[in-house]
Amino acid sequence: QVQLVESGGGVVQAGGSLRLSCAASGRIFSIYAMGWFRQAPGKEREFVAAITWNGGSTYYADSVKGRFTISRDNAKNTVYLQMNSLKPEDTAVYVCADRSNWTGRLTTQIGYDYWGQGTQVTVSS
Repeated sequence: QVQLVESGGGVVQAGGSLRLSCAASGRIFSIYAMGWFRQAPGKEREFVAAITWNGGSTYYADSVKGRFTISRDNAKNTVYLQMNSLKPEDTAVYVCADRSNWTGRLTTQIGYDYWGQGTQVTVSS
């Protein structure tokens, strides 16, 4: 299995920035891609961003495109989510996940194998 631990969440004013980290351990060799998802109170979990582990191809939800950047450091087994120009509607619990399957879409939670516990991001107006 793969263990995932998120960090970097907190409270920030609208327009500010945060950088989230997700450290992976365990069967790292099995990872094809890593993704970030978020869930706000009363809403379903939604896709935010994803990146392939080797090629570094990135994918973003329309709602965060141009504001968020996903990246990874393979040597540190860590994926990052740089969040700029934050809005109150970005408030949610952010969770990272991995997948070993290289087929199918990366922009849905279906196909991801293991999930972290999440980190809270709160954006005040």
